[in-house]
Amino acid sequence: MRRRRLAFSVCVTASTWVVAASAQPSEPVLEAPVRFSEQPDDARQDASPSPPALGEALPPRPRKRGLVLESTLGVLGFAGQFRHVAPPAYWLHTQLGYEIGWLMMFVAAEVALTDTTESLDESQSMGFAMWGFSGGARATMQATERVAFYLQAEVGALTADAPRDALVILGFRRAETLNPSYGSRMGVEWYQTDRHLALFAALGGRLAEGLAKTAAPSDLPLGWDVGAGFRYTF
Repeated sequence: MRRRRLAFSVCVTASTWVVAASAQPSEPVLEAPVRFSEQPDDARQDASPSPPALGEALPPRPRKRGLVLESTLGVLGFAGQFRHVAPPAYWLHTQLGYEIGWLMMFVAAEVALTDTTESLDESQSMGFAMWGFSGGARATMQATERVAFYLQAEVGALTADAPRDALVILGFRRAETLNPSYGSRMGVEWYQTDRHLALFAALGGRLAEGLAKTAAPSDLPLGWDVGAGFRYTF
């Protein structure tokens, strides 16, 4: 009888321990943190460069090339015998060209306004206009990112439009008809922040056959021009 009671007590105690053990909460299992492997040095070198930091200056945009329109305002002066007829004239020159690299081909037109005050007094002097056209080529040499120098040569024609044949009477019989003109010009360009726009100053010389005095075979009808303006590249 005692053995049965002892066995029963042992069974009840063991069952109580088992139930109590199963009722206790299990400890959480900690997972190891996921670690991302760093890129190798080769991969970091091949990665594309990051954009410039905030406030860092962007690199300048390349200068625009292509169709070029220029306008010059300046003075057209005369040498030879014609300088004794007309003082330096107000001069407007417009040029349209196409630029490929350092070379530009162009066509141009010009107009100038002056008078005959060098040969006649103010009461008899007459104002007159001169106009012409030409074509040629220009070579440009880049000095810095924003400064360049150029030299151009052109061939065209020039004439004067004087009232009552004033220049013919003064001995310049060919001045009022179109006659050949040969010239060259050199200048400096200053490119602006706008990649289409540039400012420039130029100095030129020419041989205008129509401005030679008929009665003076040794006359050399030279002229010069100086001006400043702007160019716009489309």
